[in-house]
Amino acid sequence: MKIVTLAAVVRCGHDGRVHNSARQSWVRIGGSAVLVDADPEGCRVSGCPNIGPTMKPCTTTLAVNTGYSPWLRIGGQRIVLSDLDGLTDGTVPGTVHYTVRDPGQGFVESVA
Repeated sequence: MKIVTLAAVVRCGHDGRVHNSARQSWVRIGGSAVLVDADPEGCRVSGCPNIGPTMKPCTTTLAVNTGYSPWLRIGGQRIVLSDLDGLTDGTVPGTVHYTVRDPGQGFVESVA
């Protein structure tokens, strides 16, 4: 699995764009900050096409289900890996996931 950076492309299940944020900036890969524990949570989602009379588009990412390294940490915070998976606030609740399409770097990998 690749380590995820601020330059990563993360999308909701409907293909809306997740706007990443980074809590730390001192560890970088290719000039982009490495994402750590809780960075993927609470991010804004834009461009979600899930719109209709009874449909709510994805607007925010919720808690991460998987995707934190059990071993690698920065400042005590687990780093984010490319197997990142969590839910959004879009309809149908509890079914729309966000995932990494591109980790934002192709150099550094983790085996766990």
